[in-house]
Amino acid sequence: MKWGESKRDFDTILAVWPSYEPLLGIWQMEELAVGKTGAPKWRDRRVPTPSGGVKLDIFSDVDAAFTAAASTNARYASELRLSSIQEELRRSLQLKASKALQAKERLRSEEIQMLAEARRRKSGTPVPQASNLKLTEKAEPFRQPLAAALAEFPYVTGARVGQLHERIAMGKSYDGTWDVLANGSLHKRGAMLIERSKIASGFDLNPTKHWGEVKAKIRQMLLPRANQLLQLSSVRRLLDEALARGERVLVGNGVVFWYEENGQVGWHVKTTNNGQSEDGTTLWTEGTILSTNHGRLVILPFIKENGEQVKGHTRNAPNDGRAKPRHPSQYVEIPFKMLSGDLMIGLFGELPYE
Repeated sequence: MKWGESKRDFDTILAVWPSYEPLLGIWQMEELAVGKTGAPKWRDRRVPTPSGGVKLDIFSDVDAAFTAAASTNARYASELRLSSIQEELRRSLQLKASKALQAKERLRSEEIQMLAEARRRKSGTPVPQASNLKLTEKAEPFRQPLAAALAEFPYVTGARVGQLHERIAMGKSYDGTWDVLANGSLHKRGAMLIERSKIASGFDLNPTKHWGEVKAKIRQMLLPRANQLLQLSSVRRLLDEALARGERVLVGNGVVFWYEENGQVGWHVKTTNNGQSEDGTTLWTEGTILSTNHGRLVILPFIKENGEQVKGHTRNAPNDGRAKPRHPSQYVEIPFKMLSGDLMIGLFGELPYE
């Protein structure tokens, strides 16, 4: 097929994002496309070749992929800003693009932090020697490749062995015996489950379960760790400097540092609504949070797709009971500041494990 022979080649592209493809070990660019009808949707990105053909937009290096995405997104944002479409439509498309990219970035940042925590939790797991591995008879030829695969992630329950193009996968049973799951026939879902095992197995969870539920359990497991952040001198310094600038709410990777003046509480930790914005909304970074209670969950300000700006608020999580109300004289409405995901990952990395 030649470039320009498909209707999709003429769709408006709002943004791009690199998505990791574990089966092939590549980063494949996706694009947020909007046609003449319907809402914007993510799809595989196709680009023209020098000869006028069509190919997928693929990268072998993660840094190159995200550098290209940042440059491309800046170009698309500029084109949309300068386009001759109606202002209402322009604003709607800008909000949808912002919402979609925020969701992608939240997901990536969260899983990077979860992987880092998984590896720290299992840092004491010894790397198995090839001679000590329990294997089925069928798996015996892969003893050395399996040992090599487990050198980096010794705690996982599934592993790729050999070269990626060989599509060989092995799994560990409950009694600790490894067997061959796929010999040249590994499929996309199998590769994805093995990749998820790097996170899930670090928390002793099953990567084959519903991934959203697995990550919800991990978030709950990380809450005590988040509270320990207040004990770090680097965090205390960060918060002291923020307070000196008049900043009383800092948000990063689902963790909220909240300064409570009433009752001389000072800084304490709350959480966001799992880092997810409401359906059809975009995070409103210039918005404020109106707190009329002492709920431990912070719903961040957001902008609806129709442009309506909604203030944030506090409440308790489901099953926590009703949040203790504030006296009207103690209602607070304050702005918030976003912390980078890399900073939060670094702060969690400073916490010692017993």
